Amino acid sequence: MGHTITAKTPGVFYRKPSPDAEPYVADGATVAEGDVIGLIEVMKTYREVKADAAGTVATWHVEDEDEVSIGQELVELDT
Repeated sequence: MGHTITAKTPGVFYRKPSPDAEPYVADGATVAEGDVIGLIEVMKTYREVKADAAGTVATWHVEDEDEVSIGQELVELDT
């Protein structure tokens, strides 16, 4: 069964904390509820995107630095 994590705010989505860093979560990684999976930047303010369920990263629906809107699917987890 799958679970989709969605954007709670509009902005620019980042999969990593800085341009030279590794992504918060690698493809195929296991995440726990509450783990940070990315950031959304709005007007130079960064908000953490946290997993709201535990599972394994199956599919990313957005790329690093994509513009996202409220409710947009970010990542699909296999739960």
